[in-house]
Amino acid sequence: MARGNGGIIGKTNQTSFGKCTVTSKTSSGNLTTQPATRVVQTLIVAGGGGSYCIRGPGGGAGGFRCLSNVPVSGNTTYPIVVGGGGAISTPGNNSSAFGNSSTGGGGCVNSPGGSGSGGFASAGTGGTGNVGGYTPPEGNPGGNAFIGPPLDGGGGGGGAGAAGSPSTPSGAGAGGNGAVSTITGSPVTYAGGGGGSVTGCTGGALGGSGGGGAGAKSPVTPGSEIGVPGTANTGGGGGGGGFPGGVAGTGGSGIVIVKELNKASGVWSLKSQLKAQQQGTWPLAPISVDVDYLVVAGGGGAANGGGGAGGYRTSFPGGTKLSFSGFGSITVPVTIGAGGAAGANNGNPSIFSTITSASGGAGRSTSGAAGGSGGGGGNDPPGIGGAGNSPPVSPPQGNPGGNNTGPLNTGGGGGAGAVGGNAPGPGTGGNGGAGSTNLIAGNPAPTSIYAGGGGGGGISAGGLGGSGGGGAGEQGPIGGQNGTVNTGGGGGGGYLVSSGGGGSGIVITRAPGSVNMSVSPGTNTVTTLPAPAGGCTVATFTVSGDLTIS
Repeated sequence: MARGNGGIIGKTNQTSFGKCTVTSKTSSGNLTTQPATRVVQTLIVAGGGGSYCIRGPGGGAGGFRCLSNVPVSGNTTYPIVVGGGGAISTPGNNSSAFGNSSTGGGGCVNSPGGSGSGGFASAGTGGTGNVGGYTPPEGNPGGNAFIGPPLDGGGGGGGAGAAGSPSTPSGAGAGGNGAVSTITGSPVTYAGGGGGSVTGCTGGALGGSGGGGAGAKSPVTPGSEIGVPGTANTGGGGGGGGFPGGVAGTGGSGIVIVKELNKASGVWSLKSQLKAQQQGTWPLAPISVDVDYLVVAGGGGAANGGGGAGGYRTSFPGGTKLSFSGFGSITVPVTIGAGGAAGANNGNPSIFSTITSASGGAGRSTSGAAGGSGGGGGNDPPGIGGAGNSPPVSPPQGNPGGNNTGPLNTGGGGGAGAVGGNAPGPGTGGNGGAGSTNLIAGNPAPTSIYAGGGGGGGISAGGLGGSGGGGAGEQGPIGGQNGTVNTGGGGGGGYLVSSGGGGSGIVITRAPGSVNMSVSPGTNTVTTLPAPAGGCTVATFTVSGDLTIS
């Protein structure tokens, strides 16, 4: 006897035909599901915390929760709450959808939240994160504060992906990096912590990737400098205010994103299959691939001390690869960080999927800036090298800069493979820290060495640039040299003539030869390695673009 299911024996599935429709809610309101939707995926990010005004710690990021397989009813209206960012010294507000919530970021000082705010310069401990007690955690704690001269600095606010960095004698703590979601079809980073501020002449710390605001520079004309607000609809924490009289950054508002899923497992009638394919709701062929990566950020520019190398993060060889899965094809944005301009400017981060390498710290005339690798200390007191591996990741993405050891000398910028050198004597600059060798692209040295620190500038003898693109420091009539393009090398320090800018970063990916990878724009390249690499496919990005896996 003929069967109504096209002759297939088996139970017809209860399905969800949401057509993978994505709705982003940037303010509170209602969402009505499609008639055939039964299951959704949702990202719920709360509002980030507002920071404090004086020697401010960074505000904590709003809680970040990505929930899969949330059951819903079709053609039903659901209330969506998008939490606002916290005002100055105020926690962020909660976001919620489908009976699930995330917690607003910690505001003011030492405040708990989705992620906690940083520690205050006179009251040490950063606020706790994951106040909602969720598994996996919705956030991380803020960084602790260093208490005492020469720089009273606030700790960085916690981010969804990492804790806030503590402040140190050389500067405020950077905000913790946010976390990446691909719910929209492309990786986007949310919920970065705010950077702290300081009492000394150095700039405030960077906010974490994912909308965290940077801290203000101090000292300031009262009210003239502010911490940078967290970015709207990221849940980023606000940047700390300056001293005296500075204004703190407010927190960024949250966001709720809903993806109405297609679910088509089990036994299907031929009629249902045909209808789903005609409507464009039948799932495409699955893709699953593991990819090795090398991500190098832009190197720091230099004033006197050598610029720190851009952060260096890699899975090759033998580390944990990134896993990508989806249907049909997967497109991943790639960001190449520019090098910092000459004159004490930090580099810029490079980003591939969930991996963010931090910008190289600037070499300054006083203490070097923290970063992927820290900038070298300058000739003016206190002349301490900036911290490396800031914000912290494991394994470390870089090393500290070298110190000024006396009058008229400077430290070298830190490199991926070594600490920046201290000045060897009066009128000299320390050597830049060495970079690290990586054969992910199959190319031999020296083109396989990345992220060398810049040499410090000196009147009598400038420091050498670290292997891996670090610029040499000023020596005699020859000014400090730029870091090499697409190595993340730090700029060479100057003294009387000129200083160098940092080298831009690079991203390289590697997958089995059976994987089809394409890149855009055309300046980036795809190559196939010969034996003994086994025909692996390598994509090299020298400018920002997209990697497509199919």
